[in-house]
Amino acid sequence: MEQEVACVTNKKPSQLSITKVKQFPGSSAFTKRSQWTIDQLRQINGIDPNRDCPEFDLMFDNAFDQWAASSAGEKCTFVQILHHTCQRHTPARKPEFVNCQAKLMGEDPDVVVRCRGFLSKMRKELVVHREQALRQGNSILHTAADSVTSAVQKASQALNERGERLGRAEDKTADMKNSAEQFAVTAHKLAMKHKC
Repeated sequence: MEQEVACVTNKKPSQLSITKVKQFPGSSAFTKRSQWTIDQLRQINGIDPNRDCPEFDLMFDNAFDQWAASSAGEKCTFVQILHHTCQRHTPARKPEFVNCQAKLMGEDPDVVVRCRGFLSKMRKELVVHREQALRQGNSILHTAADSVTSAVQKASQALNERGERLGRAEDKTADMKNSAEQFAVTAHKLAMKHKC
């Protein structure tokens, strides 16, 4: 059985979109199915305003899509967020909300609290999914990390060896300079001695 998840995302500057994703059985990953801008949304149909159910329909300019949230509560939260978002961010033609419970359409101050709670829950689920994906890809990551670590160690060792060689060269250069200075002093003394 496949699971559908509804989400509202926003990008800066104020480019709002609705993305439909699915999670297939046995997979922790979500697959992007469809995406529309908020301006393309024409109607939200809550199916039945007298009972809580997870199903709802969204009508866009060129598409009609049936949705099923994971629960009636999730649907209510999504519809509230969508209604609040449309009221704030669609100055032109606002979408029509039909067959939606009246409590979802009000200017309830708790909407913001519920929206934050919903978004927090979604973030936590995303973190869990990322961790699961990381665990699945861990062997590949460990291999890549080991190879990078090995390359860094080799480069570090090569730099240390080069530094040692440069240090020895500096010592030899200093010795040669001292020898040359001593030779110059001795040559000067000899030249002065033979002049007299």
